[in-house]
Amino acid sequence: VQLVESGGGLVQSGGSLRLSCVASGFTFRMYRLSWYRQAPGKARELVASITTPGGSTYYVNALKDRFTISGDNAKTTVYLQMASLTPEDTAVYYCYARNFWSGADSWGQGTQVTVSS
Repeated sequence: VQLVESGGGLVQSGGSLRLSCVASGFTFRMYRLSWYRQAPGKARELVASITTPGGSTYYVNALKDRFTISGDNAKTTVYLQMASLTPEDTAVYYCYARNFWSGADSWGQGTQVTVSS
């Protein structure tokens, strides 16, 4: 199981970014895919998740108006579209996959997002 994130970088406050997570080595549709983030000195927190067969999504309330998670089964890729970014969104963003049945899971290596004021 391998998850590779990309799309992070430096953006000005108010800007947008789209993160991508390419999954390989497992049956994509059998997993729930999620984005987490970890800011300096803080615990890792869930941002959003999606079940790729049906596209059912979940968002942390505080972020649901600005962030959108989506998945592409054909490309085995999950995306996180982020808008109206603020410095408080600065964090390492991680992709996470968890098997519905076995509970087996995997983390990506993370991608840094830095929002300047």
